[in-house]
Amino acid sequence: MALLHTILATLVTLGVLVTIHEWGHFYVARRCGVKVLRFSVGFGKPLYCWTSQRSGTEYALAAIPLGGYVRMLDEREGDVEPHERDQAFNNKSVWQRIAIVVAGPAVNLIFAVFAYWVMFVSGVTVSVPLVGAVAPASLAEQAGVEPRGEIIRLDGRLTASWEDVNLRLASRIGDEGFLSVLVRYPDSSLPQEHRVKLDGWAPDLETESPIAAFGLTPERPQIPPVIGHLVPEGAAEKAGLQSGDLILSINAEPIADWRLLVERIQQSPGANLVVGIERDSEQIQLQLIPAEKTLPDGRLIGYVGAGVQAFQMPDHMVRQISYGVVEAISVAFAKTWQMITLTLESIWKMIEGVISVKNLSGPITIAKVAGASAASGFEDFVSFLAYLSISLGILNLLPIPMLDGGHLLYYLVEVVRGKPVTEQVQMIGLRIGMTLLLTLMTVAIFNDVMRL
Repeated sequence: MALLHTILATLVTLGVLVTIHEWGHFYVARRCGVKVLRFSVGFGKPLYCWTSQRSGTEYALAAIPLGGYVRMLDEREGDVEPHERDQAFNNKSVWQRIAIVVAGPAVNLIFAVFAYWVMFVSGVTVSVPLVGAVAPASLAEQAGVEPRGEIIRLDGRLTASWEDVNLRLASRIGDEGFLSVLVRYPDSSLPQEHRVKLDGWAPDLETESPIAAFGLTPERPQIPPVIGHLVPEGAAEKAGLQSGDLILSINAEPIADWRLLVERIQQSPGANLVVGIERDSEQIQLQLIPAEKTLPDGRLIGYVGAGVQAFQMPDHMVRQISYGVVEAISVAFAKTWQMITLTLESIWKMIEGVISVKNLSGPITIAKVAGASAASGFEDFVSFLAYLSISLGILNLLPIPMLDGGHLLYYLVEVVRGKPVTEQVQMIGLRIGMTLLLTLMTVAIFNDVMRL
């Protein structure tokens, strides 16, 4: 069932983003008088298709949902009837061709603005950035940040949530200079500013988030160790545990928090544990043997196939953020711009070597995140759609042949030279572009597999 949910979420995610991207090309092409032969969502053999009697465009839904394309009438790709030559893409002005190429990525960015607008109008629930602990010798400790404070600004920018803190710290990876942290403490009426020198701060994002790398641990409430759901045939179900059971102890050690329960189980792969539980006001004991699981780093941990019961966060640790219909427009644009700049900065830092290529993700990671965000609710799924749409738009604008950005580069050169780039140069660029894209896709898929 979980696999089916992930597949459906992935198909919806890719289907929406691919459709709006290709629709951008399609719409502007039609407005420029170009005849569109086929509009396809997906690659490969069409599963379903129909032809518009009015425009002659064939609409297709293909078997491989990892992209799509808009095929336009073009003399370079086949014979064109004399009466249709003015509808051929190659016969349009260079500025019209530029508009058609840019339209796909542009619509992705516009969609992101719309998605964020929907989120901010409907309201979002965020985690208040309250500091629970500060790691010794970390940048946070060097700055003088103390527990129990709320981070309200980083470098003068408002941080209403831990997500804001994480994104702002991510944007400073590899930077020099000082980072300013403004913290409001419960025993002070005025916020306190802390500053720390970064000196090319470059954490390993594979193993820790920017927040953890900076030395911050969010304040966490105590989570009651109550079983919410069980994996069929898992160690917990085999031991007789049931949904609603309250875990009281493990080997006579009191357990008052879910995280402590997880820690004890992970430390005990294959061990025979005596678990004290409360069920229907009755206290009983069960024998539990955690299964063994080897992590990618070689560590052996225990797991039992049980999830925590839904838990309500304390009011002081969450806040609701919402805006009016008009006010949300500017906020959505600002959020989209923040994600655009962060994406571009991350690409550049990856080229510089500040961020490892191990952080590249491919279709497997996209599928996992799509499924998880869909399961988390409307807000998380829309946020993921917006972020992925931005990534798709930006990546397609990179000056790599085969991508929209590669075509855009050729047309800009044509504007400067006054004549098109030669076919020979375009063929060389095509080979380079194919090599780059295949290399990037191979690395991304390899990273996906290693993360499994």
